[in-house]
Amino acid sequence: MSRLHRVVDKGVEGVRRWLGVLRDDLWTWRADPLPPSVWLRWVPHGFVCLAAFGLFFGVLTQLEGYGRLGDGYSLLVASGQSGAAVLALRRPVPALWLSVTAMTVGAVLLRRMLMAGQIDGFPWPWTPWGVATHLLVLLLLALRVPTRVSVEALALTGLLTYTLQGLWGAWNYSATGQMAVTLFAVVVVLGTALRGRREARAELEQQTTLTAEERARRTILEERGRIARELHDVVAHHMSVISIQAQVAPYLVQDPTDELKENLAGIRQNAVEALTELRRVLDVLRYEHPGAGEPPPDGAAARHAPQPTLDRLEALVENTRAAGLTVTTRITGERRPLPPGVELSAYRIVQEALSNVLRHAPGASARVALAYDPRGLRVEVADTGATRQAPPSPGAGHGLLGMRERAAMLGGSLTAGPVPGRGYKVDAYLPVTAPPATHPLPQDGPA
Repeated sequence: MSRLHRVVDKGVEGVRRWLGVLRDDLWTWRADPLPPSVWLRWVPHGFVCLAAFGLFFGVLTQLEGYGRLGDGYSLLVASGQSGAAVLALRRPVPALWLSVTAMTVGAVLLRRMLMAGQIDGFPWPWTPWGVATHLLVLLLLALRVPTRVSVEALALTGLLTYTLQGLWGAWNYSATGQMAVTLFAVVVVLGTALRGRREARAELEQQTTLTAEERARRTILEERGRIARELHDVVAHHMSVISIQAQVAPYLVQDPTDELKENLAGIRQNAVEALTELRRVLDVLRYEHPGAGEPPPDGAAARHAPQPTLDRLEALVENTRAAGLTVTTRITGERRPLPPGVELSAYRIVQEALSNVLRHAPGASARVALAYDPRGLRVEVADTGATRQAPPSPGAGHGLLGMRERAAMLGGSLTAGPVPGRGYKVDAYLPVTAPPATHPLPQDGPA
């Protein structure tokens, strides 16, 4: 008996849960406006209103003429059915109830006329115009509510039709229940399919947007990792100098105190520890899977090569000329050594800009201009525009992003875009935070 009681309790609980879901789905006044069409905007809404206007006169004429209902009753039923179509544009579930209520009122009134023998062969319980109106309401509902609610609305309509035609019945009428329910099922399936297609398209657009954002985020992280790997060598060089100077300093002072020796030893120890941590960070940045034992993609030689500075600018230009690009250089201002990070960033910006010219502007010539001033360095790379169609580029889109990252890292700015007339220009300004060197380098003329 206890097992039977448990089964009964579970059954009752399931029924209660199902009735609660049904109440939440169909007994609601919540608004669910029909969104505007992508291409036609508000044209579908206007079409529904126009259709409801025509259905109003169709129902009214049929009930007053063939159905022989009074003007008041006919106007009431026609207003309810056509008004349901308009209400479905904003509140589809209440519109469903208004439509079935108007249909029920009309069926009750027409049954009285049928039983009295005043009309013969009248379509009942659904009139043709009533079927058309309810089809429109169900379509608008299925386009916006979950499939479960659409099926519940169809079941409600079918149950009401069966109750009127199958259980209550009338006399000397043309049965329309089976045909009406079949059409209602077809339109619910159609609306559900259209809704699923729209949701799938919206989800695909959302996923496409998220994929693009994720790709951009990944590109930024990859570029920042590459910049960090390059700057590691610069920082490691300075830390090595600090360590060596701290080790040598006691021998340059006559009778250094124990406190001085202790402080210098601490400086050297901290520098060595910093170098060790830098190497660990570099290992993480260089290897996709640290500890896997795989060599870096650039090879060991590239890993240990010194980072370039502007002293290698002419070699870069010569290599670009060898690739078939005409390049001129111009350096203005007092040329001097700059902080290693600025030199490295300037070199990489010029390198990437020239690569973009080779890749995207075949047949163009390029101009590289460096302008030194007391506060920083301006880097300009401009081209004259492509003279023929550029082949498809396999690049990952890191170029401009990397240049902007380098400029922002130094507190500078970078602009890139087409110039008036023809061509493309990259203009970057890299501020110098360290004091300038006192020994300027020799001036280079145009190349």
